[in-house]
Amino acid sequence: MIGMILCGGLSKRMRPLTSKIPKVLLELKDGYTILDRQLFGYKSAGIDRVFLLTGHLGGKIRQRCGGEYRGLKIKYIAEKKPLGTLNAIRLGLRKADEDVVVSNGDVVADINLKRMMQEYKRSRRSASIFVTRMRSPYGILRLAGRRIKSFEEKPLLEHYINAGYYCLSRRVLGLLEKFKTGNIERTAFPELAARGQLACYKEEEDPFWAAIDTAKDLEEVRKEYSNRTDKPWGHEKLLKLTNKRMEKLLFLMAGYRTSLHYHEVRDETLHVLGGAGWIEFERGKRRRFRKGIKIHIKPKVIHSFIASKNTLIREISTPHPEDVVRVKDFYAVR
Repeated sequence: MIGMILCGGLSKRMRPLTSKIPKVLLELKDGYTILDRQLFGYKSAGIDRVFLLTGHLGGKIRQRCGGEYRGLKIKYIAEKKPLGTLNAIRLGLRKADEDVVVSNGDVVADINLKRMMQEYKRSRRSASIFVTRMRSPYGILRLAGRRIKSFEEKPLLEHYINAGYYCLSRRVLGLLEKFKTGNIERTAFPELAARGQLACYKEEEDPFWAAIDTAKDLEEVRKEYSNRTDKPWGHEKLLKLTNKRMEKLLFLMAGYRTSLHYHEVRDETLHVLGGAGWIEFERGKRRRFRKGIKIHIKPKVIHSFIASKNTLIREISTPHPEDVVRVKDFYAVR
C-alpha cells in the first residue's frame, strides 16, 4: 500500500505558531516533528512510498523533507486551492497505482499500522477507519441524587471517534469524484457506511492518541515526548537514570520485535506489566512471557523480545543507557 499524509491545512487555531511554518513541521522534541513521527511509523510498517498532500506552506515541507525519508520515497501532490480533505485525497488517489493508507497530518498516535492494513485486506471492504475512545476534556462528577459521590479526572468515554487514519481501496475514487468539495468524513464515509463498505480498526487497548488542534494540545504531546523515544517496534521512555540505576518503560506493538541484541555490562530485570509474547535467545531458543512475569537478563546474553499482543515492560537495570550491541536488526529505519 501507499501512504498518504494530509499536510495542507491552514491551521488557523494554531497561529501564530503556524503563520510561517506548517503544522506538520511543529516539533514534538528537538529535531523531531509531527511529520517525522508519521513518516517513521509508515516506514516501520513496511511502506516504501508516501504521498504528501500539501497546500498551505507546502514549499516548507518539500524544503525540509526532499524526496526521501530514511529510504522512504516521497512524492508531493499540491492542492492549488483548499477544497477540503476529500479533494486532497482524490488528487492522491488519481496518482496511486495501489490501495492507500491515509493519515491526518496533525495526529500523533500509537497505532499498529501493519495490523490495520492486514485487517483491512481481510475485510474485503472498500475502506477502514482507525477508531479510538474519546477522552473527556474535563474531569467528571459521579452523582447520587443531589449528592456528589466522587470526582474522576478526564476519563475515557464509551464513545468511539474517528482517529484520523484510513485504509482506502482505489475503487473509492469513483465515489470521491461525485463530490466537489468538503471533508471525506462528511461526504464519502457516510455513503460507504450505508453501503456496508466501511470497516473499523481499533487497538487491543486504548493507545496514546492526540490530535493537535491547539497550542495546548501541542504542549500535552510535548510532555509525552519529554522522555520518550519512538522505535520501529513501539517506543521506550526513560523514567530514571542515576549512577546506580536505570529505569525504562518499553511498549512493543503486537506482531513486532526488538533487534536481536546483547549488553556488554548492563544487567537488567524486566517486569511484564501487560501483554504477551516470547523472548528469543541464540539459535532460535524461545521462552514465553505474559503479564506478571519477571525476567532477568545477564550481560552478554543475546536476546530479542517478540510481542504477540501489545506489551508493556518495566526495565530496571544497571546505568548503561548506550550499552546495546545489535546482532541482527529487523527494520530498515531506526
